Amino acid sequence: MVRRGLFIGRFQPFHNGHLYAVRAILKEVDELIIAVGSAQMSHELDNPFTAGERIEMIRRALNSEEIDPSRYLIIPVPDAPAHRVWVSQVESQTPKFDVVYTNQPLTRRLLSEAGYEVRSIRLYKRDMYEATEIRRRILSGEDWSMLVPREVYDFVKEIDGEGRIRDLAKTDTVSRASGEGLEPKSLEEI
Repeated sequence: MVRRGLFIGRFQPFHNGHLYAVRAILKEVDELIIAVGSAQMSHELDNPFTAGERIEMIRRALNSEEIDPSRYLIIPVPDAPAHRVWVSQVESQTPKFDVVYTNQPLTRRLLSEAGYEVRSIRLYKRDMYEATEIRRRILSGEDWSMLVPREVYDFVKEIDGEGRIRDLAKTDTVSRASGEGLEPKSLEEI
């Protein structure tokens, strides 16, 4: 009987910590479902990439690492309107799975209450390999290339993901501290 695991993440973007987790999980299961969570989210500062872009990042990274594609599936899973419904949604979007790998507290709680075995993922250099840190570095113009597989870095460059993240951080409001631009001086200035 095939033992199948489920690894859920947003992968915004897929980084070296995720790659480490995939390799570790594949030592414990025959097949791995990589569920791209919040699949409906994109073009937001915390969720800049589409589900399709995230799937492409993961696919390119795993292919480059010569991880056998017959051992994993990458499936987008959108959020549900209520937490209790989310587990049913995951079950309906994915093949049957035996064990779940996550460190996210809510995900752990929901899936364990649904009767699944939930295992923690050993974090690999979490202070460095974290999507929030990668997006922060992109915003501040710092180097982030060593935090992701080379194929992910190249793909983000290819789709101008850095430009997208910087654009998403912009605002169309004016600083209230200076007061400039808050109220036009006349209708002609509008």
